[in-house]
Amino acid sequence: MKHHDQVADAFGSTAAAYLTSQTHATGADLQTLATSIAATPDATVLDMGCGAGHASFAVAKHAKEVVAYDIAPQMLATVEGAAKERGLANIRTQQGAAEKLPFADHSFDWVISRMSAHHWHDVPLALTEVRRVLKPGGKVLFIDIAGTDHPLLDTHLQAVEVLRDGSHIRDYRADEWVAFFEAAGFQASIRERWRIDIEFSSWVARMRTPEPRVVAIRSLWTYSPDEVRAYFGVQEDGSFKLDALMVEAH
Repeated sequence: MKHHDQVADAFGSTAAAYLTSQTHATGADLQTLATSIAATPDATVLDMGCGAGHASFAVAKHAKEVVAYDIAPQMLATVEGAAKERGLANIRTQQGAAEKLPFADHSFDWVISRMSAHHWHDVPLALTEVRRVLKPGGKVLFIDIAGTDHPLLDTHLQAVEVLRDGSHIRDYRADEWVAFFEAAGFQASIRERWRIDIEFSSWVARMRTPEPRVVAIRSLWTYSPDEVRAYFGVQEDGSFKLDALMVEAH
């Protein structure tokens, strides 16, 4: 199975769980997205890797049109249903991969993405596509789980992520994000950093992680060095903290 198919497969079967996930449905970052888009009158917005649509829902009230874009058709069906329920008629969905956007040059005032890019096969290629579809003077806000600067911590983070979800590729560090955007012709900076509390049992249930992998994650945390467990705030039940970041670019 190709990686793109694996992502679509993994998130197709879990779409409903992501719609109701408190981790995804809440957060100050959604308010930041909404406020930022509201500053651009009649904005057309592309939400890349929209998942269950929480970023799209947050900005739709402040935008002319939002295109919710994702590789998983079931996610898009979930977004359509929820947008209808919420009376958000200016959201439309489109299926596809981040690396090949089916949109004309200079189509959008804003491109946003939240908790998606760690699944993308080729982030630099995706960002060249973002630059192409943005209008001159257009802006970008990306939110994602962040890699950590120390290799010891980062190795454990990526290992836990890929055990939980086989479609995971990489949580990128802040400096990697800025470099990716600059290589694609943007000026970029980290706007915010924060931590997210991850409740272990719902985290693995949401992704339908197979039991042997759940056992492997618990084992990895149990036998990791003290400084790793301290940094990620690992609890007895396996719950822990993830770093998140918001990168802005124009």
